[in-house]
Amino acid sequence: MTGDEQMNAEIVTSIIVSAATLLGTMLTVWSGSKLTAYRIEQLEKRVNEYNNTKLRMYEAEKKQEVDENRLKVCEHRLSDIEEVIRHEK
Repeated sequence: MTGDEQMNAEIVTSIIVSAATLLGTMLTVWSGSKLTAYRIEQLEKRVNEYNNTKLRMYEAEKKQEVDENRLKVCEHRLSDIEEVIRHEK
């Protein structure tokens, strides 16, 4: 091989190696971005489930508060009725 042929072979080899490196890097980035997108999707699902649970708990607590107030009113009415019955005897 002459000096020019060796230099051409080295240039071709460098181009091939550079292309392979670029392709490998692109595939790595692409697969990493797919994995990241999947993980983000899973996290979004979990956040939605959490928010739904939190909303249901808030509604349940409000209902419990209303029920507790109703119970207090009923207990007060019963006390009033018991008091009236005691006075009638």
